[in-house]
Amino acid sequence: MHQLEISDLITAVEPRSGRRLPVRRAEVIQQLRESGDERAVRIVAELPSDRDGVLDPHVVDRLLISVHTELQRLSEELRVGERLVHLLGPLFTAIRSTGARSGPYRLVDVGCGLGYLVRWLAATNALGADVELVGVDLDAALVGEAERLARAEGLGCRFVHGNAFDLPEAATVYVSTGVLHHFRGPALAEFFQVQAATPAHAFCHYDIAATRLAPIGAWVFHHARMRHPLGRHDGVVSARRAHSDETLLRAAAAPGIRPLLYEPRGSVNPFCTTLRPVIGVRPYLEAPLRLALGRAARRLVGPEHLAEATG
Repeated sequence: MHQLEISDLITAVEPRSGRRLPVRRAEVIQQLRESGDERAVRIVAELPSDRDGVLDPHVVDRLLISVHTELQRLSEELRVGERLVHLLGPLFTAIRSTGARSGPYRLVDVGCGLGYLVRWLAATNALGADVELVGVDLDAALVGEAERLARAEGLGCRFVHGNAFDLPEAATVYVSTGVLHHFRGPALAEFFQVQAATPAHAFCHYDIAATRLAPIGAWVFHHARMRHPLGRHDGVVSARRAHSDETLLRAAAAPGIRPLLYEPRGSVNPFCTTLRPVIGVRPYLEAPLRLALGRAARRLVGPEHLAEATG
């Protein structure tokens, strides 16, 4: 049975409205116990609840903001912003070259958390002034903190509490970091299908690379950098839940989308690879994207490449 991430269980919202729902501590403990994770049970048992056994939402919010703040430091150390721009820059170059739209373009970060990526892109202007930067999350507390940080830093980006696929304005490109492993079974393919059904030109989703060393690396990083046991626990579990290259490419093969993987598992050093993206582009964008990537285009492969490598 798959281990569960505590942070996925201690908050609950309606998927469409984002309205917060009460979470009973005993129910969370039962789910964790059924998954065989007694360490997680002990962590949740220490969280305060009211007389009805509902977890204190204010304590949960403060805890998740604290954990996400530490995750931001990890993102800074791993140079996540630079890694994404390495692909997002050529991707927007390819989109501009098609002349399909004169701008402004819109990048939407799905499950943005504290908005580190969006704020980093705004601070560096790495994608250009014609790209609007929007972060979206179902967690109101995280969005509120992202907005506060953006105001304090004087950044030209915005954050929305809600569903990233229900925005009134169409996205040009959807991105995410560390989100894909939260989707299990059919939900993973549905995640990509929803994006394929929008007017978006492409998506680029970074997640933990499912290498044999990923759980060990996650343990080292999170124990060195995370103070709260919840952050340490979820960091290791997320690495164990990472999807294989084959799973991602199959799921991303939505109608009207050409699925691609950058730096597949078999072509990289497992000691150095922590994150890698699955990309989906409209078929007419693949050639311009490869041209914009230059020599790095050799690292971009489709499902047929993996079939040959494993055949």
